[in-house]
Order: sequence, then C-alpha cells, then structure tokens
Amino acid sequence: MPTRWPLIVLGVPVAIGATVFALGRRLPLEHRARRSLEVHRPPAVVWDALTDIDRYPLWRPGVHRVERLPDDAGRVCWREYASHGDIAYELVDATEPLRLVTAIADPRLPFGGTWTYEITPWPGGCTVCIVERGEIRNPFYRFVARYLTGYTAALERYLAALAVHLGAERRDTAERRRDART
Repeated sequence: MPTRWPLIVLGVPVAIGATVFALGRRLPLEHRARRSLEVHRPPAVVWDALTDIDRYPLWRPGVHRVERLPDDAGRVCWREYASHGDIAYELVDATEPLRLVTAIADPRLPFGGTWTYEITPWPGGCTVCIVERGEIRNPFYRFVARYLTGYTAALERYLAALAVHLGAERRDTAERRRDART
C-alpha cells in the first residue's frame, strides 16, 4: 500500500493539468470583452492620458517602464515592461479625441488582440469604453481567463487606474451594473 502514495502524489497534479488543458482546448480561441467608465473630464484630457505612452508607468500599476520602438509602417510602437513580463504594442488607428485602437505586436506570445478605446462626450464629461478583441492560443491561459480571472479583469484594472490618474470619481455605467447582476 505505501508504494502507491508516490503514484498518487504524482498522478493528482498530472490529472488536474490534463483536465485543465482539455477544458481549455474546448474553449473558443477568440473572445470579446467590453467595459466602460464615465468620467467628469473632457475627451481631450482622457485622450492625452491614453496616448501619452511615456507616462504610463506613472499611473498604470505594474508597468515599470516603457521603451519606444521604431515605427512600423508608420505605426507608433512601444514595449511595456511590467510585473508580468514585457509586451510590444502598436498604435493601429487613431481619430483624436474619439477613437484609438492598439494591438499586441508580438506574435510569439500565447495571446494577442486589440483594444479599441471609444470616447463619447456628454455634458460635463465623457464615457470611455474599451473593447478587447482577444485571442488566447494557449489552452491553459484560456482556462484561466475563462474560469479564474475572467476576460474583463485587465480592462477593469486599466479603467480603475485611469480614473485615479484623472482624479475622477469613478461612476459605474449601466453596462457594468448589469454585468454584475449576471
């Protein structure tokens, strides 16, 4: 009987890993997530915060530094060094001060995708909506994103940091309140 214990001790983590991998493979490769924030700041102020790449480490928790990379076909490129590693990004499209699209520019990563920022003005402020169109190529990461962290965790952290940076009172939108009930 005691000779089975090493097999059990090794077998349980292997079985868990295999189950996570199998469940992750069954999940869709692509996902779409959306979160928004209402701030009592003009769109131009929000735009400046979103596009001032060099100042990201001052207000985005976890981002230690930003390195400007050579432009690629006229697109602004940069690398963020953060607590979870470094990631290269590129500015895909910009319509000041209403729409900004960024993308992960490193196909070697186990994930990729775009973030579209839509800034909608209203009297006294604006709504910032971020739409993530992501792809998670690694089944383990897909499992974690779907069942443990959720697809919106990074969006929510980003918007919370943006609200603090802007010195804005964070107002949850109806969309966020609706999602919280489901």
